Amino acid sequence: MGDNMSWLKGILGGVIGAEALNLVKDYVEKQGGLEAVVNNFRTSGFGRQVDSWISTGKNEAISAIEIGQAVGVSKLKELAKSTGVDFDKARDLLAEYLPIAIDKATPEGKLPPAEGQDSVKRSFY
Repeated sequence: MGDNMSWLKGILGGVIGAEALNLVKDYVEKQGGLEAVVNNFRTSGFGRQVDSWISTGKNEAISAIEIGQAVGVSKLKELAKSTGVDFDKARDLLAEYLPIAIDKATPEGKLPPAEGQDSVKRSFY
């Protein structure tokens, strides 16, 4: 898994710590990739926020509570357990760093085309 996760590490580099990096990476991977994450946030009522992260404009903030609503409590608990952080910290880290990760993965202000997902995944992790 390490090599194909280098896209996130490459984009976020020294911006975030290893704990947050692993949490964001695991979440995106378990959801099936960036497009699946974006679609989940849109269908959960957080389209405005996630669209701002993709756009070239300012990123709208999302609260830890809203992350819990978008991700789901059971998925968030599972993610926290698998990455070795407690539930509240996992929620806080995703609220802080998921917008940055999506923003950095979409520098042109749009999701990459489906056929380009593999190369974007490699560059994002």
